[in-house]
Amino acid sequence: MRPRCGSAIAAALFAGVPLAATLLACSPLAAQDIGRPEDVVRAFHDALATGDLALVLTLLAENVVIFESGGVEASREEYRSHDLPADIVFARSTEKEVTVDRVGFSGDVAWVLSHSTTTGSFRGRDINSAGTETMILRQTQMGWRIEHIHWSSRSIRREGS
Repeated sequence: MRPRCGSAIAAALFAGVPLAATLLACSPLAAQDIGRPEDVVRAFHDALATGDLALVLTLLAENVVIFESGGVEASREEYRSHDLPADIVFARSTEKEVTVDRVGFSGDVAWVLSHSTTTGSFRGRDINSAGTETMILRQTQMGWRIEHIHWSSRSIRREGS
């Protein structure tokens, strides 16, 4: 079912069908079954690394706000049309280890604080970085959805450099 969903989403986007309607009609069951907020965060990163566009978009709330490197993307559609394609290529080209540090809750809102290390090569450049991440999620009828992401990273100096 998942490959067909990815194809349906791509076809709908090219045809101008609203993304939200396509996602709801083609939402992978796995996204509903992801129980804990920290599992949603892990599934999001795994979906980026495997290029699972349908799952990435399903896990994001329509009104998600993403902060990265001083920039802002103020919706799922904006992220899809700007940074998401490069984020998928980057995630598929590198190895990322995410460690969840803390999870908190207040009603139907949760936050997941984590750090990561990313290594590999991207566009001819060696990557060795440390990152921190804050994700805020809201419990919906469809399961936990990511409403806010804040990413920050820095290069890790190699010994002898």
